[in-house]
Amino acid sequence: MFFCRPCVNLTAGVYNRFFTSSIVVITCLLFALPVCLSPLICSSSTYNKTYVFNAKTAKLISHHKVEINQNFPKEGWVEEDPKEIIQSVYECMERTCEKLQQLNIDISNIKAVGVTNQRETTLISKYTWYKHYNNPKLFLTIMCKLCSFLPVVWLDLRTQSTVERLINKAPGKNKNHLKHKTGLPISTYFSAVKLRWLLDNVDEVRQAVMSERALFGTVDSWIIWCLTGGRNGGVHCTDVTNASRTMLFNIHTMDWDPELCRYFDIPMEILPKVRSSSEIYGLVKSGSLTGVPISGCLGDQSAALVGQMCFGEGDAKNTYGTGCFLLRNTGTKPVMSDHGLLTTIAYKLGTDRPACYALEGSVAIAGAVVRWLKDNMGIVQSSSEIEKLAAAAGTSYGCYFVPAFSGLYAPYWEPSARGIICGLTQFTNRNHLAFAALEAVCFQTREILDAMNLDSGIPLTQLQVDGGMTSNRLLMQLQADILCMPVVRPTMSETTALGAAMAAGAAEGVDVWSLSPGHLPQVMCEKYEPQINCEGTSSSFTINQGVSNIQPVGRNWPTKGSNLAPGMNL
Repeated sequence: MFFCRPCVNLTAGVYNRFFTSSIVVITCLLFALPVCLSPLICSSSTYNKTYVFNAKTAKLISHHKVEINQNFPKEGWVEEDPKEIIQSVYECMERTCEKLQQLNIDISNIKAVGVTNQRETTLISKYTWYKHYNNPKLFLTIMCKLCSFLPVVWLDLRTQSTVERLINKAPGKNKNHLKHKTGLPISTYFSAVKLRWLLDNVDEVRQAVMSERALFGTVDSWIIWCLTGGRNGGVHCTDVTNASRTMLFNIHTMDWDPELCRYFDIPMEILPKVRSSSEIYGLVKSGSLTGVPISGCLGDQSAALVGQMCFGEGDAKNTYGTGCFLLRNTGTKPVMSDHGLLTTIAYKLGTDRPACYALEGSVAIAGAVVRWLKDNMGIVQSSSEIEKLAAAAGTSYGCYFVPAFSGLYAPYWEPSARGIICGLTQFTNRNHLAFAALEAVCFQTREILDAMNLDSGIPLTQLQVDGGMTSNRLLMQLQADILCMPVVRPTMSETTALGAAMAAGAAEGVDVWSLSPGHLPQVMCEKYEPQINCEGTSSSFTINQGVSNIQPVGRNWPTKGSNLAPGMNL
């Protein structure tokens, strides 16, 4: 995201601006009390949320959420107002403090705030010039990846032509040209591409950057900067997990890389300072939490990995939200994937602690397919209804759904792919479509898990899961059957918020949450065992292979405006 250098009055709302940032989709504020409470705020593309946890038991004490509006000015474009984001963060904090007081909890005991966010999201808002003592400032925040309905901001495809141009200038037109430094392919998914698009297409952005009147950051940067004072000494920083998703960060040197910045032609002066995921960044400067340190910051998927307590090498979790994100801890050495996965920073829990890495399989559409069935097709009236419909069918009856609404992510990285529903007959009804939609989520997870097993050489024996979709028991059982392994779900599914709270509470100078193995809280879980015969080649794997064969049909779809007919690579 872009925001102007110190000079804009945030509280007065002088920043009618829009960002280009890897904005968030989840901003969590962690509050930790001597009585061992830890509250947090999660800011997604649709909601900002605040959670309060007991730091000893990890029990959720209280929470509050505020909806965020989205705008869709063009097909494939989604935008949010950064002013609304920060206002809703403050509202969540204040309402949560009120709820704590109603529970007779003294908010003066709150010791820390943590932030977690959806990593690559970028919001493009309208920009406005401001003058302050004859000093013009452009207030921007680029949040390029805001998609419809759920926090799918990162799904925006407006940068597809930028990606093609960047790949064309790479040696051999290799989309993995920068992977040895970033762990990432050149893709519409990541922040540097969105930033490059803004610089190429918005004159005011380009001029502000060239004249050193703009700052860049992901939404965690925006929220921390605002909470610590904004124009009045706000801290411009990010953590290693968010930085590692920009394509400007070297995951080996753990810093911004001059060569990468030159490749994207982005000046390093606009980038935030990179910090660890658990340290005191600054103090909250206004509101009920004035004076409380902000001491934890993690991208949402890293926060979920911490919240699931996947601290051991080989530990893995899969988060089912707008998309699916399977992360596997690979320890202090990065593992480069040969099978279409990402190498990313898992966490760095302290300034003197080593960074840990993860392999990641990213699926663009998971929960978003349910919202599509509800809002676009009217097949269900509520997101919770899909489980009832799918259970009534008990099978997809040969119907397959490939929800490539925004291209295919891991392991294909094919932005030209589009969604397909096939295998329809006169017998097919909405119940079968509901079942096929749930199966699609499970098949995609199976595909990235297979790739992860090939990269790591050590197959997983069970999968820890979290996220909103895990409340769907039919989905969890389908996933266990299709993976042919147990699926373990914590009874408290908000592990993303929990992870940010743990990082903030464990920071040096706060020290209210111990992350040592013997002091980690015990979390109650449900286990879903496979209910099919998994010996040899399972029927689920055969079905998964069938869906893989269907997927190429939806590839090489032309972007809007092309005169070519859709290419069908049968």
